[in-house]
Amino acid sequence: MTLERFLKAWGPVLVWAAVIFGLSSIPSLDSGLGTWDEVLRKCAHVTEYAILGFLLVRAIGRELPALLVGIAYAASDELHQHFVAGRHGSPVDVAIDTVGLLLGIFVIQRFFLQSRRA
Repeated sequence: MTLERFLKAWGPVLVWAAVIFGLSSIPSLDSGLGTWDEVLRKCAHVTEYAILGFLLVRAIGRELPALLVGIAYAASDELHQHFVAGRHGSPVDVAIDTVGLLLGIFVIQRFFLQSRRA
C-alpha cells in the first residue's frame, strides 16, 4: 500500500480519533441542563462512534474487524478519561460507544457498500 493510499484510507480515521481524544480531554462537559445534559452527552457518544465505525469500515473494508478496532478504541478512550480531572471512565459508555459503532457500520453497509455490489 502506498503512502497516498494509506493516508486516504486511514487519515480520516486518525483525524476523527484525535477529535474524540480531544473531546475526552476536556475536564468537565457539564452544561447545567440536568437530565438533558446526560442525554445529550450519551447522544454525542453514539454520534462520535457512529462516524468512527463508518470510517473504520471504509479503511479496513470489513465489518467485524472494524467493530473490534472501534471497541478497543472506545475502551482506551474510557481509560484515558479515568486520568482526566473531572471525568471518569465507564463500561456503560463503552457499551454506548459500541451502539454507535454498530450504527455507523450498518449505515455504510446498507447505503454505501450495498450500492457498489448492485
